[in-house]
Amino acid sequence: MLFEGTPFALDRLMIIRLIAAAVVAVLFYLAMRRSAVVPRGLQNVGEIALDFVKNNISDEIIGKKDGDRFLPVIATIFFLTLFMNLPAVIPGFNISPNARIGMPLVMAAVAYVVFIYAGAKKYGFFSFVGKSVVVPNLPPALHLLVVPIEFVSTFILRPATLTIRLMANMLAGHIMIVLLFSATNFFFWQFNGWTAVSLVTIIVSVAFTFFELLVIFLQAYIFALLTAVYIDLSLHADSH
Repeated sequence: MLFEGTPFALDRLMIIRLIAAAVVAVLFYLAMRRSAVVPRGLQNVGEIALDFVKNNISDEIIGKKDGDRFLPVIATIFFLTLFMNLPAVIPGFNISPNARIGMPLVMAAVAYVVFIYAGAKKYGFFSFVGKSVVVPNLPPALHLLVVPIEFVSTFILRPATLTIRLMANMLAGHIMIVLLFSATNFFFWQFNGWTAVSLVTIIVSVAFTFFELLVIFLQAYIFALLTAVYIDLSLHADSH
C-alpha cells in the first residue's frame, strides 16, 4: 500500500483505478489533440469508439437532440467502466477495480445525479418527482400503494441495481478465473496423479478468459445503456 498511515493511502485496487482513468484520459487526449478532417491512426480509433456510444446508446435511446447534450456523461461512464473492467484479464493486475463496490457506486451516483438533473431541469424538481411516482388514471386508493413503490423503484433501486449488477458480475468473473487457474496449478504441480487434468482446466481457463472479455464489454455497454434509459425516462416523465 502506498502512503500507508496517511489520508492519501492507496491500496492495489485504488492504484489500478488511477492507472485505468489515466489511460482513458491520455488515449483520448492523444486521439483528439490534432483533429483532422480525414481521421487516421489513433484519431480514427477514438472517433469510431465515440461514434459507437453516440449512435448505439445516446442517440438510439435519448434521441439526437438530447443525446448530444448527455453524450459526454454517457461516453465517460462507458469508457471508464470498460477500462476499469479490463484489468480483470490483464496479467499482473488480475482483478477489476469494479469488483469492489467503490467505483461502481461512484458511477451509479453520477448517473443518479444526471437523470434527476435532466428531469428537474425540464419540469422543475417537485413536478418531476410527482410525475415520476404518480401513475395517471388510477383509482385514488391505489395511489397509497403505487406511489411508494414507484418512488423506491425510481429513486432508490435504480442506482442500487446499477451498482450491484456491475460489481457482482466483475467479482464473479474474478472468482471463476482465480478458481480455474488455481485448479490448473494444483493438478499440474501438486497432485501428480492428476497431471493430465490440468490440460483440461487450462483450456477451460483460457476459454473463460475470452468469455470474460465479452462480459467486460457487455457490462460497460449495459451500464451506459441503462444510464441513457434513465435519462430518457426523466425527460419523458409526463408520459408515465
